Amino acid sequence: MTLHWTPATERTDLLADPVARAVTALGAGAAGPSEVAEIDPELADTAAFCERYGVALDASANCVVVAARRGGETRYAACMVLATMRVDVNGVVRRHLDARKASFAPMAQAVELTGMEYGGITPLGLPADWPILVDTHVAEHPRVVIGSGVRRSKLAVPGATLAGLKGAEVLALST
Repeated sequence: MTLHWTPATERTDLLADPVARAVTALGAGAAGPSEVAEIDPELADTAAFCERYGVALDASANCVVVAARRGGETRYAACMVLATMRVDVNGVVRRHLDARKASFAPMAQAVELTGMEYGGITPLGLPADWPILVDTHVAEHPRVVIGSGVRRSKLAVPGATLAGLKGAEVLALST
């Protein structure tokens, strides 16, 4: 199958509501436009998507929601890493968020808090108070494929766009 990329601002119907609002607010931007492509929702998981649509794993990035706890308080953050890498949740992320414990947020909680579908969560359109931790490899990437908030499409954006989001911080997150 071939992906048919379209400017995301022209196909907001392929995006979760909070993602559509964020993409519209970003517009073309200085870092370049985002594009969206419709996919088979059964192939939204990264490995299946990359294999079926011929996208290299190192051109695809995953967004994981982390719950960081300290003193009875739980804070959430999003972490972006290339699909070929793993987020160092218990090391880099936990220390950066000054948490006693950090773990992947439970699926139901991540979906409820983001307003996005599991398997499609993306840093665009997340709650404004969440830190977005972007791995250096993602930030430097000229064009990375990410979730769109729904399982039936993917976004392609310059890594610089992700690094430039409000609340974004670029770190070496991966192992």
